[in-house]
Amino acid sequence: FRVPALFVAPPAVLSLYASGRTTGVVLDVGEGVTHCIPVYEGYALPHSIVRSDLGGIDVTKRLQLLLRKSGLAFSTTAEVDFVSRMKEEVCYVSNVPTNEESDYDMGGNASSATTGGGASNAAAAKAQYQLPDGQVVTIANERHRASEVLFQPSLIGSEERPIHDVLMTSINQSDMDLRSTLFSNIVLAGGSTLLPGLGDRLLYEVRQRAPERTRIRISAPPERRDSAWVGGSILASLATFKNMWVGRNEYEEYGSSILHRGSL
Repeated sequence: FRVPALFVAPPAVLSLYASGRTTGVVLDVGEGVTHCIPVYEGYALPHSIVRSDLGGIDVTKRLQLLLRKSGLAFSTTAEVDFVSRMKEEVCYVSNVPTNEESDYDMGGNASSATTGGGASNAAAAKAQYQLPDGQVVTIANERHRASEVLFQPSLIGSEERPIHDVLMTSINQSDMDLRSTLFSNIVLAGGSTLLPGLGDRLLYEVRQRAPERTRIRISAPPERRDSAWVGGSILASLATFKNMWVGRNEYEEYGSSILHRGSL
């Protein structure tokens, strides 16, 4: 593209910069894939990067299936977009899955049992959503059952790692001296982490698996859908950034391998 200079940086490192940190672990849950990248002093640790082919598209497909079971069929491409928008507006993640799942019987009907941390009762868990044609549909337990696939991929027959397992595996593959620092600097990134309650549920799952008395802190910046772009803007505004990029002459002399020189 005849650009005069170029610099390549991992999105996770940029997301960490956007949160004001240079050390931490970034859990990036996107539309089709989940990555977990530990970063130390601005440099990603390649041996500890963990990936899972699980993301927002799986939540959308699960919601589409649950709606079809309740009598609402969405099959065309445009209708799937409606389901995705519905997911973003009304779905949430339950704090403790067993408690909220028990609010509904096998037929999908609400019972009178109270929940432990989510809605105060089954009726409060219902939400209405207006389709583009004006039809108003009521969504009940589908709201949290769809997003549950991020923590229980087996619900859709997937053998991929759940997102909390991705995070724990990544931290445990890092150096032992760094683990306590990583546990206290967990940063969420990606649009799929915007589901309400995801941070609380992730904290619950990590606490069950982390060593006792471990200080766990999860940061969920409000702009995390675009945090990589925000971090890139911060990096490019630094006075020292001019020393980091690769010029056209260097690229033509050394080839693409020079892009890894001084990379984050």
